[in-house]
Amino acid sequence: MASRISTPAVSEATGETAALFADIRKAAGGVPAAYAAIGALNPAALRAILGADAVLSAGSLSRAEQEAIKLAVSAGAGCDYCVAAHSLLGKRAGIAQDDLRRIRDGAPTGDARRDALAALARRLQAEPGSIPEAAFAELRAAGITDAEIVDVALAVAVIGFTNVFNRVNDTTIDFPAVA
Repeated sequence: MASRISTPAVSEATGETAALFADIRKAAGGVPAAYAAIGALNPAALRAILGADAVLSAGSLSRAEQEAIKLAVSAGAGCDYCVAAHSLLGKRAGIAQDDLRRIRDGAPTGDARRDALAALARRLQAEPGSIPEAAFAELRAAGITDAEIVDVALAVAVIGFTNVFNRVNDTTIDFPAVA
């Protein structure tokens, strides 16, 4: 199925959009369909997402932890595009295939730290209001720092935007399918 929003070919981009796409190609080898659509329609929005991701990459969480968080949130949101993307990126970051499945399913992986980060991300996405004191105590028990809590919140915000956009657009998935 084609995406709902008509997106010009990446090769037709000009100006700021072309520059953003060139940077993405240089870093990733290509421009994912979600970024192509967002960038073609609102380059400032794409620049903001890329900037937030750069801040996140320089933050306190490992690449694998960031991908686990993004995968957990995407699975909870029902964003097939982001589930496929972050399953692949999680694998590239060193997360075992069985653990990726568990993260998608909302099940523990046996890594207490990663499980606590993913649980916090799921809770922030799915539940209104402040997190319960017991949940905060679980974060502390897993060794999660204040800086890491900030980075989890940023990761949830960043992936939340792409989840919402891809759900509206029904973006054509250009990553390996997830069984």
